[in-house]
Amino acid sequence: MTSPFRQRDGELHVESVAATRIAEQFGTPTYVYSRAYFENRYRRLLDAFGDRPPAIRYAVKANSNLAVLDLFARLGSGFDIVSGGELERVLQAGGDPARIVFSGVGKTGEELDFALKLPIECFNVESEAEFDRLIEHAGRLGRTAPISIRVNPDIDANTHPYISTGLKENKFGVPVGLALRLYRRAHVTPELEITGIDCHIGSQIADLKPLMDALETLLSMVDTLAAEAIEIRHIDLGGGLGVRYRNEPDFDVEAYAAAIRKRLADRPLQLMLEPGRFLVANGGILLTRVEYLKPASAPEQRNFAIVDAAMNDLIRPTLYQAWHDVERVADASDATETRWDLVGPICESGDFLCRDRPLRLAAGDLLCVRSAGAYGFAQSSNYNSRNRAAEVLVDGDASYLIRRRETPRDQLALESVLPADPAATRSLPKDAGGR
Repeated sequence: MTSPFRQRDGELHVESVAATRIAEQFGTPTYVYSRAYFENRYRRLLDAFGDRPPAIRYAVKANSNLAVLDLFARLGSGFDIVSGGELERVLQAGGDPARIVFSGVGKTGEELDFALKLPIECFNVESEAEFDRLIEHAGRLGRTAPISIRVNPDIDANTHPYISTGLKENKFGVPVGLALRLYRRAHVTPELEITGIDCHIGSQIADLKPLMDALETLLSMVDTLAAEAIEIRHIDLGGGLGVRYRNEPDFDVEAYAAAIRKRLADRPLQLMLEPGRFLVANGGILLTRVEYLKPASAPEQRNFAIVDAAMNDLIRPTLYQAWHDVERVADASDATETRWDLVGPICESGDFLCRDRPLRLAAGDLLCVRSAGAYGFAQSSNYNSRNRAAEVLVDGDASYLIRRRETPRDQLALESVLPADPAATRSLPKDAGGR
């Protein structure tokens, strides 16, 4: 689809709404999302598979705003969750528990109980210890837990090491041999019901080969289990489909769908996918304003443009060395192009949104940070006691505040000071607080 973020009459628009209008109404920094983009990406993935559509389980961790979850639920999506908090969010957004798969390596007993009582569609089991705990909790509650074993196939997805999840040195899933043993145990355990098999080898994957290699591993296991009369009903290939941040090719989802359809043509397995970034990354931007310009005073120094967004708002550049395109919303000033580091107010040298970018900037300029729809707000924090940004969803010519900007009062609401104890305070030395 055509990008929903386009220049019109010298000014960036989000669908039909001027970005300057959004900034004036809601302030900065603010995340802005396009409903049309999210819906079109979802339909593109679904349509690529033709008459054999996958069961899409949106990966909540990418962008967990209630309005975004509600939007995908209306489209018919289920959800991939990794915590009890994400489960609560999906329920609040109107998600169907029967379309929720629960992934994650550290599910607590309370989280298992919460999900078992609903009940959810499937637990993606990631260790033998979790397997045993799930049996215990299902038995105590008198429930049968539907399970899929997450297989770690030791396949290199050729992505950033922090988002690689399918190698043997990664914490996710279990090796093939152990997975087969767990399936055999589950087959004779009344507290468990085998529903599927699962694999997710990483994020921001650029080519088909590692994904198809993972599929071959799972299909071999399905055949091994079938020979022992252990039925697998669905095969979950996870997500990880790459998107364009800079000059990468957009993932060829049509070729991916064709390859999977061909390989599954003679099998009655339901295909399940867990896309996150693919659906939302390029459907969001971060609006931020230049507060100060701090030009270099010597050739060996850097030029700093200090903006009102920071690493607490968007940590990807620092955490993953990620690239996000940056542009001025309105190209009005006659400033000379200079190479700038865009930095925030946080007291860390790692607080930057980009480095050494050629930009024409003036104090007060409104900037757009692209590709911020995934792992932007979701990874934000209150570091330096900064209020988290607002979130806005644009639908055509309308813009909706879907999360108001935090206030100091919001941050302090969950905290308290110690009760007064005058006698103890008087006994403290002066340099320890006894003033």
